[in-house]
Amino acid sequence: MSRLETGDAGPARRSLLRLLPLVVFLLLAAVFLFRLFAGDASRLPSALIGRPAPPFTLPAVQGLAGVPGFSDDELRQGHVSIVNIFASWCGPCHQEHATLMAIGRDAALKEKGVRLYGLSYKDEAPNAVQFLTDGGNPYAAVGADLSGRTAIDFGVYGVPETFIIKGDGTVAYKYVGPLSAQAFALTLLPEIEKAMK
Repeated sequence: MSRLETGDAGPARRSLLRLLPLVVFLLLAAVFLFRLFAGDASRLPSALIGRPAPPFTLPAVQGLAGVPGFSDDELRQGHVSIVNIFASWCGPCHQEHATLMAIGRDAALKEKGVRLYGLSYKDEAPNAVQFLTDGGNPYAAVGADLSGRTAIDFGVYGVPETFIIKGDGTVAYKYVGPLSAQAFALTLLPEIEKAMK
């Protein structure tokens, strides 16, 4: 009786069956990789949009002379606020720093009362001070979120993230990822204008 008659497919078929888990894994990896880079990460939804910013009080970054910490009370003073969550250990935060410096110096925004706040996320004070000393400090105030609790309450996925807060303390918009001059002009600035209405 031949192998075909007994149903024994032989070593070739067993080899193919051994490769099946690898093939399935590679297909799944390809799908996950495609989904990872598909779409615009800056458009991640936030459950806080249209809701009040979470309550918090953050102390100043120790050693950052003359720069106070801040709380959610400052976000309810009638002016639009930009809250940028950053860390010295975050590569993309270094990328966006020049854009934040330009926002901090923007005379038109200052005239409209827009204030830029920094939230130093899980960063050691000497490192945060060095980062803001070397690159300049664009922020009106910088709060030290050493435990990361405030960032979690804001629903932060990872740094950097930037929030636009209306004058009544309501979260109007969330931008995920490093800001560029183009992202500021085309995305953030229109959202700031909307938040002023």
